[in-house]
Amino acid sequence: MKPSVLMVQGTTSDAGKSILVAGLCRVLAREGVRVAPFKPQNMALNSGVTREGGEIGRAQALQAQACFLEPSTDMNPVLIKPEKDASAQIVIHGQARNRMDAESYHGFKAEALDFVLESFQRLASEYEVLIVEGAGSPAEINLRDNDIANMGFAEAVDCPVILVADIDRGGVFAHLVGTLELLSDSERNRVCGMVINNFRGDINLLLPGNEWLQDRVMKPVIGVLPYLQNFYLDAEDAISQQQLLNSDAEKLRVVVIVLPRISNHTDFDALRLHEQVDLKYVGPKQLIPACDLIIVPGSKNVRADLEQMLASGQADSIRTHLRYGGKVLGICGGYQMLGTEICDPDGVEDAPGTSAGLGLISMSTTLTPAKKLQQRQGILCMGQVEVSGYEIHCGISSGEGLETPLIQFEDGCSDGAISADGKIIGTYLHGLFDDPAALRILLNWAGLETSHTVDVNALREEQLERLTDTLLEELDLNLLFPDVFPCSREVS
Repeated sequence: MKPSVLMVQGTTSDAGKSILVAGLCRVLAREGVRVAPFKPQNMALNSGVTREGGEIGRAQALQAQACFLEPSTDMNPVLIKPEKDASAQIVIHGQARNRMDAESYHGFKAEALDFVLESFQRLASEYEVLIVEGAGSPAEINLRDNDIANMGFAEAVDCPVILVADIDRGGVFAHLVGTLELLSDSERNRVCGMVINNFRGDINLLLPGNEWLQDRVMKPVIGVLPYLQNFYLDAEDAISQQQLLNSDAEKLRVVVIVLPRISNHTDFDALRLHEQVDLKYVGPKQLIPACDLIIVPGSKNVRADLEQMLASGQADSIRTHLRYGGKVLGICGGYQMLGTEICDPDGVEDAPGTSAGLGLISMSTTLTPAKKLQQRQGILCMGQVEVSGYEIHCGISSGEGLETPLIQFEDGCSDGAISADGKIIGTYLHGLFDDPAALRILLNWAGLETSHTVDVNALREEQLERLTDTLLEELDLNLLFPDVFPCSREVS
């Protein structure tokens, strides 16, 4: 039986595609429908690791959870991970394939479509419904040739599309009308409706605009989704303004250095959402304020980002912070930066060469072409509590500084380091703060004497259910899934 396929495209980046796909997945999963998410092509530095050791976009891992599924590499067959302004690592079916510049990748897209359709067909043979997420906007004229992310894919599999636009950005009617105007006739015909996202205020003030819009483009407004206060779900890529919180001197002060190529910043969501933590993201050219803990996060280009830290003076600020009794944590690429040197003889991330590290941990790292992708479980050595997460890195670290590890894995291997004075720790493990018990121990180490717990996994479930209830209330789902929701209703 041919599965039902619906694609969600946006008028802009960050219009709400990822969240809407996750919500629609949970809506259908609640009804007992065998549903799975799919994103043909993703460009993101926030990624997750599947059980079989493949790499996919973080948003697709969340959408799999919305379907009550384990994430699969077929859910995101092509992942682009920018390394420099003009080049990126290309991940196919969960494994890094090669590095390409924009022109090379544009020529590769016809071949990439074969990988996309291969994954799509595997999912289509297993599930009743596939909810597909587009990327950016379908109206990006310069990217339309050989497109595999938006209408190019929709045309290839002949599926309907809904457009979502964020009214909080302003110009929502122009976004929707303009996007439709820039599509071809066949592409425009497959758009079956529109969703307006992040509305605040009196809905009655919006109704005349919706009526005009529907008359203008001859497409229905399927629903208007309200702005959800204090809403949290994993961000696909960039750090949003909503994540930049105000300072509170009574809380544990934590600074995350925003490296130019920061990766997996969702590692810090448990801190951002903790009521006793004042989390600040500090950009490459900003001074590091007085704080209790500095975190050096993951990076897609470790040596280049380390050079930026040195040039900006942030490395000196870290040393000053330690002299005054502060704590430092390095994760993945940030952990490698804490060592004495980083060697890249094969040019895995950039030009071949060796860079001196910060020298805070006695260890050397050699970057290797083979990427380590693995889900992990073990014991956090400080506090002897369980911790779990995933590794996603190129490089092997060795040296005297690793003799006191941070984590002991269940397979007998160890990871990370604790400095002799206890002020510096590092690890390759992403998701370090997601286990409530491990979070409590780490916050105690950083200086919070009595800490509450935040269970990010439980919070993620709560937010998925909240989102689902909102979609059931605000969308005319009969227009999208008449077999599942046979009764239509009036939508504002």
